[in-house]
Amino acid sequence: MEQIEAKALSKGLSKGLSKALSDDELAGIDAYWRAANYLSVGQIYLLANPLLREPLRPEHLKPRLLGHWGTTPGLNLVYAHLNRLIRQREREMLFVTGPGHGGPALVANTWLEGSWTAAYPNTTRDEAGMARLFKQFSFPGGVPSHVAADVPGSINEGGELGYSLSHAYGAAADNPELLVACVVGDGEAETGPLAASWHSNKFLDPARDGAVLPILHLNGYKIANPTVLARIGDEELTALMRGYGYEPYLVAGSEPAAVHQALAATLDVCVDRIDEIQREARSGARTSRPAWPMIVLRTPKGWTGPRTVDGEQVEDTWRSHQVPLSGVRTNEEHRRQLEDWLRSYRPEELFDDQGRPVASLLELAPGERLRMGSSPHANGGLLSRDLELPPVEEYAVPVKTPGAEDGEATRVFGAFLRDAFRLNPNNLRLFGPDETESNRLGAVYEVTDKLWLGERWDTDQHLSPDGRVLEILSEHTCQGWLEGYLLTGRHGLFSSYEAFVHIVDSMVNQHAKWLKTINELEWRRRIPSLNYLLTSHVWRQDHNGFSHQDPGFIDHVVNKKAEVVRVYLPPDTNTLLSTMDHCLQTRNYINVVVAGKQPQPNWLDWDQAAVHCARGVGVWDFASNDEGDPDVVMACAGDVPTMETLAAVDLLREHVPDLRIRVVNVVDLMRLQDATEHPHGLVDADFDALFTVDKPIIFAYHGYPWLIHRLTYRRHGHDNLHVRGYIEEGTTTTPFDMVVRNNLDRYHLAMDVIDRVPSLRSRAASARQYFVDQRTRHRAYVTKHGEDMPEVREWRWSAQ
Repeated sequence: MEQIEAKALSKGLSKGLSKALSDDELAGIDAYWRAANYLSVGQIYLLANPLLREPLRPEHLKPRLLGHWGTTPGLNLVYAHLNRLIRQREREMLFVTGPGHGGPALVANTWLEGSWTAAYPNTTRDEAGMARLFKQFSFPGGVPSHVAADVPGSINEGGELGYSLSHAYGAAADNPELLVACVVGDGEAETGPLAASWHSNKFLDPARDGAVLPILHLNGYKIANPTVLARIGDEELTALMRGYGYEPYLVAGSEPAAVHQALAATLDVCVDRIDEIQREARSGARTSRPAWPMIVLRTPKGWTGPRTVDGEQVEDTWRSHQVPLSGVRTNEEHRRQLEDWLRSYRPEELFDDQGRPVASLLELAPGERLRMGSSPHANGGLLSRDLELPPVEEYAVPVKTPGAEDGEATRVFGAFLRDAFRLNPNNLRLFGPDETESNRLGAVYEVTDKLWLGERWDTDQHLSPDGRVLEILSEHTCQGWLEGYLLTGRHGLFSSYEAFVHIVDSMVNQHAKWLKTINELEWRRRIPSLNYLLTSHVWRQDHNGFSHQDPGFIDHVVNKKAEVVRVYLPPDTNTLLSTMDHCLQTRNYINVVVAGKQPQPNWLDWDQAAVHCARGVGVWDFASNDEGDPDVVMACAGDVPTMETLAAVDLLREHVPDLRIRVVNVVDLMRLQDATEHPHGLVDADFDALFTVDKPIIFAYHGYPWLIHRLTYRRHGHDNLHVRGYIEEGTTTTPFDMVVRNNLDRYHLAMDVIDRVPSLRSRAASARQYFVDQRTRHRAYVTKHGEDMPEVREWRWSAQ
């Protein structure tokens, strides 16, 4: 639509469009909006007297006023109008709320329609239930001020801005009948994640997927400043949205009746256009990538609230962002203004003598099957189906002799994932920032392509509009798509370079909090786990250099609640297969799997790998000679640390043949914690049996060494634990030089054993000197030749 038509439409005068709402419809939708606004204000302020049956007194008001009014009337407006669409068109819709603290609106609307009471039966739709609804909001023991997991119909936390649109597109994927209305706040629109996620329209297949209707809500202000998009003018904003590939429609105003008519007409036009796009695509007449409609809604911040407070303008300014009247308990004038504000919505017309919404309001809400607060897509476990996975053992590589041959773990897993795609054509997707091939998962392209609706050239490979691999060079967008897909009940995997997954640290925080919350809500069903495969890791980023070397994502994840996080470090191909097969079948977890893509020794055959992964940690008998009484325990976690540990054992067997060594490998990192701290943790007796309580433990670890100390600080033998890991020493260099620089190499590990085993300090002095000299030789060799020494490059496990 031309911008001039969009402007005209905002006045209800666009060519060819009559009034969208009859007088009765207009009165009904306005009443519904007033009811939602009344309930929203009540949540922020009222502790008692919910229907104003008597004048407000200080004891009726909350002692701490928490919540955000500014964005709330706009959200209530959109929700009421979407209800009209749902009723008239029998349309399945999901509502995604971007404006961060719009919690009062969604709580109000879900209570009005009945979804809140279905989830929380004691919050009945009457005066007593309204009182409970008001008291619980931002109150100890109640619900938060944002649209958290506690709110029926929500899949977007909202406490942190930027993720609503990518969540919406993830929800629409593989949901052909679903229309996701996503309100994007104008403050949120300034965030990097949201800005990138406008491009999601280029990854939505109208033939197979549902649709997203973005509604950019411009109320003009953030907490204390104007917003960028509200101040650039209609022409520039329209050009921006068209540049993103949308067909923008503008609705603007402050007079309720006119805005109601304009928004109703605009929504009708947009949904008609969405239906048209989908009909064309599903008829087989696929043409060029469509320009999907979107709405720019300009309404005042804090609309219908106090216009001025203490002589200063509040409505349509930043002052309405949170609590417009802050002194209602102690300031009689503020209290009078609050009562006038609440009565301006005419609650006596909206609620009957028992405090129930009047019948005419109830009729405006969709029935239980279609009301947005009860959408099964927002409680994805209701719809989720388990993945059909191929027999994982069929992909295992033969291992006749430990360490005799190398394998590329992620390449083999790629074949398993390929066949998982074949068995799950509508229930599984792979997400990542342009790294599927790089991470050796290219086998998936034998059965699916990369999703791409843009131009295609002859030189392109594996691009199609119905591909199930989604790649965009925005980790935020990949994460948001995946979260939206999981939250609505489907399964997925995020594959990334280890160092750059940190970009989504904050998103992981929010998802972990969401999982913790839904674990505490009986009505929320378990959803498929958020699975990460981190490869191109710190020890094999020698070619890209220091900027690509950071294993700290594990540390970040371990900070989250133990009930929702799992971390796995499979050391070879078969253990990776077993680990990923397990993770793809779990629910309500964040699973982090770190595995290299470069050739590494295969240590365990399938049967051994399956048992070892089930245990999570165990003694490797083939590498141990301790006969139950070790002089030293050599522990390892991660593929490169495992190889260096086994190479150190090999050296020690040669130079100190009578040394009794026990090798312990850790796949499940959380096994190191105490059983009282993590569900996977070992009880002390089992930990002590593996690691001993009085013998030195030399632990070679994939990441930052202090994490191992943190996980084991309560263990009996902790004083004997000596950890080697990444210590921020890196550059563009050879693979072995990376471990040497961080003192994780085989020679340094062998020296640690000599230094820590008392009986070796004098009698193994020559061996220790040899190991020191080998490190010196190494540095000279790599500097001259640019590759590692032959004895390192060609090393194979040979100890017996």
